[in-house]
Amino acid sequence: MADLTANAYLKIWGEATTDRWILTTSSAQTPYKGQPFYLDITADTVYVLGFLDAQTVAADDIFIGIAAEGLPTVASGATENTYITLYTEPTIVGFPGSVFTDADVGDTIYMSDSATLSATAGDNPEIGKLVRVKDGYQYVRLSSPTICTGA
Repeated sequence: MADLTANAYLKIWGEATTDRWILTTSSAQTPYKGQPFYLDITADTVYVLGFLDAQTVAADDIFIGIAAEGLPTVASGATENTYITLYTEPTIVGFPGSVFTDADVGDTIYMSDSATLSATAGDNPEIGKLVRVKDGYQYVRLSSPTICTGA
């Protein structure tokens, strides 16, 4: 992941809701704090996969949450027993950046790589709605689980 948010500092507005999920080992992955996780329905309907820009999210894939922690690399083919804690609905997560302004509040938000927020679905996971922009952070109320129908 050549991504900007590898273990980025996130802000939580209000109280966080979390859930623990098991990581898929269908391919090697290094989970980073701030990274979106989803169920890739064509490959695995039980274990979550961290989203990278090189992946294509399909219209039937399901966004589960945002990583609340970073973890060491999970090897491909390893026993699927590594848990990750994810922020889930109704948590409001503040992502650093300046893509959006207060004029965009209420817009549906997608993540185009591991924390670059976007207003465009494309092949990106839908993560929630923009609720506030303040002090260099864009606050998104997570909607999870969400079927990525816009992808």
